[in-house]
Order: sequence, then C-alpha cells, then structure tokens
Amino acid sequence: MRVRFDPFELDARRRQLFRDGRLIHLQPKAFDLLKLLVDAAPRVVTKSELHQRLWPNGVVSDSTLVYLVKEVRRALGNHGRNEPMIRTAHRIGYAFDAPVMRPPRASLSRWLVAVERRIPLADGAHLIGRDPEADVLLDYSTVSRRHARLVVSEAGVVLEDLGSKNGTTIGGTVLTGAVTLCNGDCFACGRIPLTYRESSAGMPTATQASRVGQSSSRS
Repeated sequence: MRVRFDPFELDARRRQLFRDGRLIHLQPKAFDLLKLLVDAAPRVVTKSELHQRLWPNGVVSDSTLVYLVKEVRRALGNHGRNEPMIRTAHRIGYAFDAPVMRPPRASLSRWLVAVERRIPLADGAHLIGRDPEADVLLDYSTVSRRHARLVVSEAGVVLEDLGSKNGTTIGGTVLTGAVTLCNGDCFACGRIPLTYRESSAGMPTATQASRVGQSSSRS
C-alpha cells in the first residue's frame, strides 16, 4: 500500500520512500520506524510499543531509538515546516505530525483465533478475560477476569494489558503499554495463545464463538 505526505510517498510493499519521485535511502529499521509512525498517525506511539515492534526478540537502549528517529528526520527534513514531521511527546514516545493521504481501504474482516476457534471483532472496545461480561471470554485459570483489551477502529487494532496477574505477552515480550496489532500477530493472555487475523476477503467459514474454554477453578 502506498501513502502520501507531501512531498513524499511511502511504498510499504516495496519498502521504499520517495520524495518528488526520487528514491530516499533509509536503513531497514529506520524504514520500519517511519512506517509504524505513519500507520499510527496521528496517535502518539509509546517508546515501549516501538521497542516491542522494532526489537521483539532483543533489548536495546533508548539511545538506539533516538538515533533512528534522527535518521528518519534527516531523510524527511522540515520542508518549510516549523516543526519536524516526527514529533516528540516528551517522556512518552513519538507521533507522525503531518497530513497523510491514504488510498481507500477495502472493507476488512477482523477476528481472533483462540484454541482453534474464530472470534469476530467488530469496531469498538473488546474486553478479554474470565469475566462473564467479557467480549472475548477465555475461561481458563491463568486468565484474569479483566485481562486485556482490544480496541478496533478504522486506524487499526490496539492491544493493551489491564494489569492482569499473569500478564499479556506478544512475541514472547511482556506487554507494558498499548501496541498496534498486524495481521498474523501472536500474543498470549496468561498461558492462552491467540492470533490476530484480518482479511478483505472476509472471515473463513468455521466455528465462531465469543466464549473459549470450559469451566475452570476461579482462583
């Protein structure tokens, strides 16, 4: 998918950035950072989410993230703006601060795969947990009553832990802030693995349910 923010064009499929039709070089991690921020715009993406997305299997210092931000800013320049396109939210994270022109998006079906069940996700907030009122009811002892929350909107799907006892992990890393999910992302609530899926072709025909699991001891 290509998006524009004058005078630039970002081609995510080909992993290329153009300015007035001229290719601008970015190292792979810097490109990933720019794409993350553009996809989330205008939301502020926290440092913890950026670390989890850019280095899911490793730990790096904030200085490495700062270096990447500087590289992206150098590539973009100011172009008559008083402020850089990458805005710093002090002590929180970064946001892409320029108008983004996106092509019309095909209607997406979104769902979770949990223990071989498909759970459809409509727009809005979805509580995940053992609470009988949970939108995604996971009836397992390692899952808290109010374990995590998914917020679905046109901009994407955001996952956050709600202070659960056994934590929410994504890519093996404990979730400490909100993170935007991509198609195929795997995460776990306690010991229960889930996979986020989306498709413009609709959700595959299969058993659908909002409740997963059987009665378990409620510790």
